[in-house]
Amino acid sequence: MIVVPAHMGRMNKLALLNRLRQLGTASRAELAKSLGLSQPTCGKIVQELLRFGVVEELHGHRTVARKKELPARRPRLGRPGVMLRLDQTRPRFFGVQLDVTHTSLARLAVGFTGPDQWEVRVPTGRSARDWIRQLQEATRALPMEETWGVLISVPGLLDAERGRVLFSPNLHWTESADLRAIAWAVWRSPVVLMQEEQALALGHYQVNPEQDSFLLVDFGEGVGGAVLVHGRLPANPLPVSGELGHTPIPGNTRRCGCGAVGCLETLVSLRGLLTSFREAVPGASHSWEALWQHVQQHGVEPWLARTLDATAVVIAGALNVMGLQQVVLTGLLTELPESVIRHLTDRIREGALWARFGEIQVVAAPRHRAAGLVAAGIEKLVLNRLGEGSPGHYRMTRGGPVLDPSG
Repeated sequence: MIVVPAHMGRMNKLALLNRLRQLGTASRAELAKSLGLSQPTCGKIVQELLRFGVVEELHGHRTVARKKELPARRPRLGRPGVMLRLDQTRPRFFGVQLDVTHTSLARLAVGFTGPDQWEVRVPTGRSARDWIRQLQEATRALPMEETWGVLISVPGLLDAERGRVLFSPNLHWTESADLRAIAWAVWRSPVVLMQEEQALALGHYQVNPEQDSFLLVDFGEGVGGAVLVHGRLPANPLPVSGELGHTPIPGNTRRCGCGAVGCLETLVSLRGLLTSFREAVPGASHSWEALWQHVQQHGVEPWLARTLDATAVVIAGALNVMGLQQVVLTGLLTELPESVIRHLTDRIREGALWARFGEIQVVAAPRHRAAGLVAAGIEKLVLNRLGEGSPGHYRMTRGGPVLDPSG
């Protein structure tokens, strides 16, 4: 047992897990030095993490590519330390992406940092009853030896502490559903709900730790964003953040699922883009593939340029307010020909004040929502397993499943 106050012990464990996640691999000595811990303290933490299956040793793998290098120092004499990494061998979490039309699921290890690769995809349905039936069917195809928790990416305005969706413009039935109770009924495991854009932002940082302050904007069934500052999601007085898609665009008369008229989302979401394509090119096949081919052949035509220009104004305004210089774009727009992102990038730089003095970076990236969910699971669930008594005993409360210290 580590002879430090409980809170300090928890902080040390979390710091070690975060550092190991950033580095990819490290020895005990490297972790101790980089975190400013004594080697005995670091060693005790590592032993506990090994015992619970949170980290694993890489015997015979002394040279492993790292996501982030430690500062250079003189080589140490003697036998090199055994390298450690977060466990990538055994899946511990069920990751769930709740989306408007479909729900995707995957089994995730503690050390997972790859791009999204969902194992099962089922219809979301139009009610909580539909959704629970689909989840029950999907889990039969995903056996797991031991489940540490269920991590759910949720669209809309989410009060994560209470586990309630306050408002979901494109999935209204979730506003009256207890998603944590539904997931508990299916898996009998603790549940973490995370707003989908925040999961994307946190996941991008886990995979790219050198990028720790940015505005992420995702384009799909809807349009949303999230801000990361120095590797942390800022706390807000209200559970409202990154709702770029619901910024009104002058001259736009389309009605949005949120009840307003003219939202950006009605232009640059999947449905919005296809609607604009259908209006501009009546004789074309109105599918995503047809849109891609048309843009590839004709470039950014005026109808598409107007949508991208409106999108750029909203993003540049957010950069000016937040004081950020990097934008990470994920989702549908990144799948279109490169001319689309080039046009959008140029317009963002025209509108961002910092571009007058420095550089605005716009990066197109794959989605890493699952990696963000795992990072949340480590902080909210794994650390609870590292206390005294038998891990994994939870009881249901009105606020959801909590660790039962009585075991």
